[in-house]
Amino acid sequence: MGLQKRLPEPALLRQTFSLFPSGVACIGAVVDGANEAIVASSFTVGVSLDPPLVSFAVQNTSTTWPIIRRAPLVGVSVMGSGHSEVCRQIASKDKSRRFEGMDIELSSTGSLFVPDSPVWLECSVFSEVPAGDHHVVLLEVTALGFNPDLNPLVFHRSSFSRVHGDD
Repeated sequence: MGLQKRLPEPALLRQTFSLFPSGVACIGAVVDGANEAIVASSFTVGVSLDPPLVSFAVQNTSTTWPIIRRAPLVGVSVMGSGHSEVCRQIASKDKSRRFEGMDIELSSTGSLFVPDSPVWLECSVFSEVPAGDHHVVLLEVTALGFNPDLNPLVFHRSSFSRVHGDD
């Protein structure tokens, strides 16, 4: 098995973690009249059914999450298999171009959603827990929508991959 007995180097840890596929979600809202969003490759559903909770981890250095968390409700779009370029654009450092040429949908409450996503959740922030160089954010689901005909995008081996259904 070859387990290491000492704390691994960050690069080795990142490589090891990349072998576990994870869902990718866009978390967004309109705040002070501006569209704001982040992409999270740590998104998890089914944290709790009562209350209905989902989670993701956000870096402590994020400058966008402190803005989004001020919104009363946020939109979570589980990214679809065709969204790899959308993810890269939203995650770019150039905040002025994050939504350039992109279709988005806004709810009446200001939650931001990406069309053609297999799952949409409208959520409120339930709690945040410090976790090393990140915070784990628990979101309470207040509304949802889904399209079972669409496949999700996953993050695996440090790149975007598609889920292929059985034929």
